[in-house]
Amino acid sequence: MPALFKKPGWAFVSNHGHVMLWLLRHPDARIRDVAAAVGLTERAVQRIISELADHGVLEIQRAGRRNRYRINGGCHLSHPLEAPCTVSEVWGVWSGAAGE
Repeated sequence: MPALFKKPGWAFVSNHGHVMLWLLRHPDARIRDVAAAVGLTERAVQRIISELADHGVLEIQRAGRRNRYRINGGCHLSHPLEAPCTVSEVWGVWSGAAGE
């Protein structure tokens, strides 16, 4: 974990959400950069990316030797309590875009 990153005792957003948010802001990021940014191992980030892609939340495009990630904003969240919401609706609220 980078020295500047201090992990709180709890988080409002899951590790999946942290990875999605980082990839939304940095679509060309390498797995090692995502891992460093969110405070997870590269293996954990790779597993999360695979799970998000398997569920249609994340699209992975090859760009030469790198990957480019695109979040599917129209995808509904998976938990029954969150299912009415799409990814875009949630990110819109967090980014301040909702209600504008």
